[in-house]
Amino acid sequence: MRILITGGAGFIGSHLADKLLALGHHVYVVDDLSSGSMKNIRQNQKNQNFNFHADTILNQNLMDELIAKCDHVYHMAAAVGVKLIMNRPVETLETNVKGTEMVLAIANKYKKKVLIASTSEVYGKIMEDNGGHALHEDADRMMGATTKRRWAYACSKAFDEFLALAYYEEKKLPVVIARLFNTVGPRQSGQYGMVLPSFVQKALIGKPIIIYGDGRQSRSFTHVCDAAEAMIKLMNDDRALGNVYNIGSQKEITIEELAHKVKEMTKSSSPIEYLSYDRAYGAGFEDMQRRLPDITRINKLLNFRPEKDLDAIINSVIEYYM
Repeated sequence: MRILITGGAGFIGSHLADKLLALGHHVYVVDDLSSGSMKNIRQNQKNQNFNFHADTILNQNLMDELIAKCDHVYHMAAAVGVKLIMNRPVETLETNVKGTEMVLAIANKYKKKVLIASTSEVYGKIMEDNGGHALHEDADRMMGATTKRRWAYACSKAFDEFLALAYYEEKKLPVVIARLFNTVGPRQSGQYGMVLPSFVQKALIGKPIIIYGDGRQSRSFTHVCDAAEAMIKLMNDDRALGNVYNIGSQKEITIEELAHKVKEMTKSSSPIEYLSYDRAYGAGFEDMQRRLPDITRINKLLNFRPEKDLDAIINSVIEYYM
């Protein structure tokens, strides 16, 4: 098939491209390199089945041309990362909302199947009010106030989901939504606040490992290859259409525990230090204490369980940065 990946030079998009090329597909990538990198796709530059366009997804003529010729569209392009969201909120909203609007409108014009990459951020800060239970796709969400810039990304991605599902219901556009939970692995940058690459990079050079908050907040981490495999299977299974699927691990770890584990696995002498959210992001910053997915739905459909455990994930990041 011919497959378009928006944001295909990014961390997740580039791994997705690798897997699709290995399956024999023709892959087209559009990426403006704002957070993606040519380094992420250099392994595919000489592959005759790989086509790269350094451009924005807001280029309507280019997107029309590419979507018209492709069978599937993986919409991965987005402004991501807490630091980017806090520092450049206009870019976050415009990229995530306008970009998805354009992709869905053009895909509908040609009735091409689309996978929308969403995020666990759309749940907001619901975990505690959910009785501590893992987050099911149909769980109610709870956002902070609109004056809290922190929630701009979450709201923009929630709008993407609403719009995609509306196209499915009203226009019969074949759409599936993948809601990703803390996807990590090689090629991920710590530049925009991604915790694992940041910890590993600091540990390898002996600089302080900085924990935001008290470190008791917990996350569950999924290797990018497991996530990419799940997205490809969702795209290829028509039973997934019109639904939202959590993709993640159910193994939790606190950020404090993660810092100590990274320090141990890198044999680092780095000190572990703590920085308040207010000092890191400004007064009134809010975060979710737990973010654990319920993966019953995708497991029932695809028999999905992440293959790589946390030690393997951390080792893959260490090897990448050494």
